[in-house]
Amino acid sequence: MIAAALWFAFACFGLGLLMNAWRMVVGPDAADRILALDTMVINVIALVMVYGILRGTTIYYEAAMLVAMVGFVSTVAYCRFVLRGDIIE
Repeated sequence: MIAAALWFAFACFGLGLLMNAWRMVVGPDAADRILALDTMVINVIALVMVYGILRGTTIYYEAAMLVAMVGFVSTVAYCRFVLRGDIIE
């Protein structure tokens, strides 16, 4: 039963990832693209966590933490670029 729930979670998070990719492509504004990028990072973290639960190993939790840190830095850098025009002052 847990395997069916995990595959359902894969499908839901994968569908959410595709919807966010669509918003990244056709987003009317830069803020929508930044929000879609941040939400895509959250969906990737969720997919990695669900895969770790399915495999039964703990290494994927560390990988999810690394994805979260890189996603945070990329979101902040993209916001600074949109607001100021450069990343490093």
